[in-house]
Amino acid sequence: MQHARVVVAHRAPDRPPVRVAPGDAVLLGKRDTDWPEFVWATIAEGHEGWMPVQLFDSEHGPAKALGEYDTRELDAQADEILKLHYELAQWWWAENALGHQGWIPARALEILDDDDGEDA
Repeated sequence: MQHARVVVAHRAPDRPPVRVAPGDAVLLGKRDTDWPEFVWATIAEGHEGWMPVQLFDSEHGPAKALGEYDTRELDAQADEILKLHYELAQWWWAENALGHQGWIPARALEILDDDDGEDA
């Protein structure tokens, strides 16, 4: 499993995570200026959050989700070691030593060599 050291602390936004599944209807709005691969998505229940535009069959307006996605982000302290599961749109789905999982931006991480042998 790949690991990374957190080089810049990350705090999850103070809003509930939003989840979509394949076929879910969403309304896509503006693109994020800092993360242009992300679009503001509103699900049928009215919950909103940033999601990678590649997950939808359209880039703006009414769309359908093509895959599963959860906007949950992971709080992390500088120098913390995380397990990395997969990357999407320059963010990593990561896991901390307590088993908590969520997204963290790739630019907040230093990828470690496999031979560093550090377990989170």
